[in-house]
Order: sequence, then C-alpha cells, then structure tokens
Amino acid sequence: MSGRILAIDYGHKRIGIALSDPLRIFAKPFKTLENQGMDTFLSEIKQICEAERVTKIIFGMPYAIAGHDTPKTLETRKAMEFIQNGQALPVIPWDERYSSADAEEELKKMGKSWQEARKLVDAMAAALILRNYLQSEDAE
Repeated sequence: MSGRILAIDYGHKRIGIALSDPLRIFAKPFKTLENQGMDTFLSEIKQICEAERVTKIIFGMPYAIAGHDTPKTLETRKAMEFIQNGQALPVIPWDERYSSADAEEELKKMGKSWQEARKLVDAMAAALILRNYLQSEDAE
C-alpha cells in the first residue's frame, strides 16, 4: 500500500501534525495548528489531506499509563470521531503514551532550546506516533 499517512497529536491548545513519505517509510513533523475549534480543525485536516495526497489518518490516543481511559482520552476520542465523521479517509486510533516526553527528549538531543522546542514539540510528537505506527505490523 502506498500514499501518505497523516498523524495527529491532538491537544486542547495545539495540534501536532506529521506526514509519512508516499512509500510510508519515514515520518516527518509537518506543522502545529492552533486549536481553534472542531470545524476549523476539520477544515485544516481536509486541506492538508487533499494537498498532500493522504490516504490514512493516525490519531494519537492518550491512554493512562495503565492503559485505561482518562478525561483526556475521552476528549481526544470525541475529536477523532468528529474528524472520522467529517471526511472519507480511514482514521485509526494509536496509543501515544509518552510521545510528548519522547518528543521533548528528541528535540533536546537535536540541540533545540526550550523556546524552539516548545514550538516544535507537538509536530514532533505526531511524528513519533507516526513512526511507531509505521514500524508496527498494523501499517499496511
């Protein structure tokens, strides 16, 4: 299977977006969106998917460390369902535990200052979610 995969790290204030290459080998941070509500979010996702020829969406799901749902999981699931119902591409939930902490660590290794890292952490977290998905047996 080919075609880009888009990954989402959903947050109340910011939403990280990452994209794979068309052959689904690499995951790369794409951009960070300000969360301006569900209608704007859906519109931006549709525009990105069309412009970048996306064929699948991976939605980071913030489960608790023990694996159960939290209030943040429920909020994120509602956002995922809104995106799922608002467009035709498949949307797959994916465990994102530790993605933000891992993203901060990656940015630190890259020599980014905390000011630079703050602007990049959401898109980097989405890229890590996508990388984990691409490395799994679930990626087609």
